[in-house]
Amino acid sequence: MYAISLGDDGAELRPLEPWHAEEFFAHLERGREFIGRFVNFGSQETDVESARALLQRYADLRAADSRSLHGLWLNGKLVGGVLFLNFDAASGNCEVGCWLEPAGTGRGLVTRAMRVLIDWAVEERGIHRIEWVAASGNQPSLNVARRLGMTRDGVRREAHPYGGVRHDLEVWSVLAPEWRAARARAAHDDH
Repeated sequence: MYAISLGDDGAELRPLEPWHAEEFFAHLERGREFIGRFVNFGSQETDVESARALLQRYADLRAADSRSLHGLWLNGKLVGGVLFLNFDAASGNCEVGCWLEPAGTGRGLVTRAMRVLIDWAVEERGIHRIEWVAASGNQPSLNVARRLGMTRDGVRREAHPYGGVRHDLEVWSVLAPEWRAARARAAHDDH
C-alpha cells in the first residue's frame, strides 16, 4: 500500500500486517536462531497461522494505539522490522525495539528506520521520552541506541532470564528536546 524509502540501497520501511503472514513466517524461519539470541520475538510462531496470529495481535494493538510493527524490506525481501512497545501518547512515553535476520545486518537499516519512527512519535504524536532496552551482550542493538543519540540511563542487573542466563538489561533513552536539537544539528551540518 505504501512504503518509505530508507535510502538508495533498496531499503524500505512498510507496515507489517496480517496479510504478510507467509512472507513473515519465511523471514522468521531464516532468522530464527539469530533473532532469538537475546529476544524471544517470533519464537512461538512455528507456522504460517501462528505468524498470522502474531501480526493480527499487533494490528489490533496498533488500532488501540498501544503497540505497532513495521517491516524492513531490502530489495523487496522482508529482512526484519522495528516496533513500538508500550506506546502511551497520554503520558508521552514509548519504548522502541527491533529485530533482523542476518541478511539485514550491517547496513544501518534499523538506525535509518528508527529515525523515521522517532520523528513521527515526537513530531506527530507528542511523545516526550523514547526508550530502548537491550541485553548488555547485544552490542549491535546498543550501537543503534548510541547512533540515535540516546543516553544510557542505567543497567537493570540480571533482570532478564533468557536462554538459561540472567542477562543485564541496559536502558537507553532520548527526550524530545534532545532529538529535535540533534536533528537540527544534522540538518545544519548537511548544508
